[in-house]
This record gives sequence, structure tokens and C-alpha cells, in this order.
Amino acid sequence: MVMNEKVLVVKKLSKTYGTKQVVNQVDLSIEKGSFTAILGPNGAGKSTTIAMLSTLTQATSGDIYYDGLAIQEHLRQVRPKIGIVFQNSVLDEALSVKQNLSIQAGLYKNISQDRIDEVITLTSLTGILKQPVSQLSGGQKRRVDIAVSVLHQPEILFLDEPTTGLDIQTRLAIWEVLQNMKVKEAMTIVLTTHYLEETNVADNVYIINSGEIIANGSAKELIQRYTQEILTIESGELSSICNILGLKDEQLPLSLPCPNAQTAIKLLCDIQPFVEKFSYQQGTMNDVFVALTGKEMIS
Repeated sequence: MVMNEKVLVVKKLSKTYGTKQVVNQVDLSIEKGSFTAILGPNGAGKSTTIAMLSTLTQATSGDIYYDGLAIQEHLRQVRPKIGIVFQNSVLDEALSVKQNLSIQAGLYKNISQDRIDEVITLTSLTGILKQPVSQLSGGQKRRVDIAVSVLHQPEILFLDEPTTGLDIQTRLAIWEVLQNMKVKEAMTIVLTTHYLEETNVADNVYIINSGEIIANGSAKELIQRYTQEILTIESGELSSICNILGLKDEQLPLSLPCPNAQTAIKLLCDIQPFVEKFSYQQGTMNDVFVALTGKEMIS
């Protein structure tokens, strides 16, 4: 994986529909081989941003560069670099998995049978090739959607809420496929999702609200920057605990914000004889999202 080399650079990207500003002066920088998430409340502009980045919608203003090539002047060279998995499947449900793969491969030049077989293995489709898509489960369809989107070996794969409506076990299986592909294909992944736990290991997260980027950093950096870790004393001698900690008029459970785990451990050592039960919670991307947008992500 080549890090620090940019596969995608976006400068001052904007989109308006009539008098409505949907995306406003967005800057993005995405490294090759990285995992980037673009998050935002419904209507924030993230899907419009993805549509512009994937050349499906033309920007009102701003510049998009793939490997230094501006898409306005080099659209034919740029498009083969891009793969996209839409929230809604684009498969022909009357056809088998194998037929869908063959038709998609035929849309490109020089996709060999070896490449098709390689993708089938990467996405674990061997056992369902002859089945009509209409008979597949939601998770199986998602794997086929991913397969058809990467047949041409794109440098960057856009995933627009790819696991919406899937159960947790199926979502985990889909992400196992994607992570395996990311490593083996040296692929850059850009994700939008309502399941914020899917972004906890993202190399880069952009949070967009009202069409503007309001925060950017790795998931770890954003969690450290915008959340607090909480030590909760659930039961024990409240009066003794409050006396040691210098607290007044408190009640159990007692929530104590902590900058890090070491602080929590020190607090527990100080009050250990009087604590019967406690819990410790680290910040999450959901906490970050609420802190920045004032809203919970609705799936």
C-alpha cells in the first residue's frame, strides 16, 4: 500500500440546485490505499458529494483531481479508476450471479476470465454462481454488487451506505470481504454509512453538515478531540465517594468524565474501598457525531 500518495484531491467543490446550496466549498484529500468515511445527517450533502466525486453529477464549481488529472478535461481516463456500490442494487434479478458478472465484464475492454474468477474468489461467490439474483439473501446480493463494481480493478471504490438494512452478522461478513479486498487489491475505499461503528478504524473521516465540512481527521483523532471517556460508579457508599472526590449533592449512578483510562484507574484506586460496581465507557464515533451536529445518526 502506498501511503501519502494522493489518489483524489478536491478543491472548493460546490453544488447548487436553483437557489439552494447543497454542497459548499468542500475540500478533500484522500490517500491511496486508505479508508475514508464521509458522514453527515440526512440532507447534509454527502450523497451529492459522492455523486460528484464519482462523476455521476457535475459540480457547479470547484475542481476534482484523480492522480493529478482534472475530471473536467480527462473524464475518459478518470472513469476507469472509479468503482461504486450504490445503496440500491443495480443487478438484474432475473439473471444468475454468473450472468450478471459476464454482462458487467462485457461493458469494459479486456476483462479476462481469470479476472472474473479472481473477483468471484475475493467476494466468496463460488457457491452461488448459478442462482438467480432474485433468490439471494441481502448479504449475498451485496457481495455480487461489490463484485461487479470491482471487475475493472478500480483504484478507488465508493460505497454509498452499502450495508443499510442488513443484520449485524451480515454487515460484519460484508466488511470482512471489503477489508480483504482492500489489502489484496491495494484499493482505496470511500464510505458513507449510517452505522457509525463501521468508521471506527477509518484512516480519515470527513463530517459534513449543511453542505460544509465541519470536522476532519482519523476516527481515533476525532474521538480524542470531541468526546470524553466516562467512569460510572453504579453502586457503593455514595457519601464516602463524594467526600474523597470533593463532590456534593450527587446520586448514584455517578458519572465522572475522564480524559483517559489512566485517570479513571487513579480515581478508582482512590475510592476503591467504597465502590461495589462500576463501568467505563470510551468515546465512539456516534459521540463525535452528536457533539458536532447535535443529532444522532438515524439508520
